[in-house]
Amino acid sequence: MKPHPQQHLRHLLHHQRGLGAIAAIVVLVMLSALAASILRMTWSTQLASANDIAAARAEQAAQAGVEWGLFQVQRGSWQGCTAASQTLDLRAGLGMWVTVSCSAPAQAYVEGGNDQGAARSTRIYTVDAVACNGTASCPDANSIAQPGHVERRLQASVSDVQAQP
Repeated sequence: MKPHPQQHLRHLLHHQRGLGAIAAIVVLVMLSALAASILRMTWSTQLASANDIAAARAEQAAQAGVEWGLFQVQRGSWQGCTAASQTLDLRAGLGMWVTVSCSAPAQAYVEGGNDQGAARSTRIYTVDAVACNGTASCPDANSIAQPGHVERRLQASVSDVQAQP
């Protein structure tokens, strides 16, 4: 005797119940993996963008430090440049600390003479500026391995030619 067609259909449906649940779980896992990868890419992009902005600010702060140091060497309190150093707090405008230092050779170089034949000496001053978004001064060895830490160094040299008596 043959089973009734409705009974046969019920019997087939009864045995295939779990297949839909497994397919739904697989689709959910794939969608969550896709969402996680999109989230990670977005986070990485935003972190890279924030680091680029901080690096540009550090570059601007180091440039400001070099210009400030050159002014101090030429017309300010660092004339003669005897190993002077100062840390500038630029956190209000740029969020950076800048350590500016000056160095010069112990002895001046003789650079020929003037039109009366007097010797002219030249001293070359080097201004070094290190900008960072660390805790207090730059370079900041404690923060260097922290994510988001940026540090930029710029140097400039200026010479001072004077006629010797």
